[in-house]
Amino acid sequence: MMTVLLQTALRLRADNRAVTAIEYALIAALIAVVIIGAVSAVGTGVSNTFNSVASEL
Repeated sequence: MMTVLLQTALRLRADNRAVTAIEYALIAALIAVVIIGAVSAVGTGVSNTFNSVASEL
């Protein structure tokens, strides 16, 4: 019984897939935040440009 428990514990310790999945999820979330910020900034700049052109017409 003890050897089965020990083997299971060693197998779980060697399995790093869950840790890797969490790291990839954090990286994806960070990339999404950066993309949202960039699109928001560019969108504001484009909106200001169009408003400026519209007021000149």
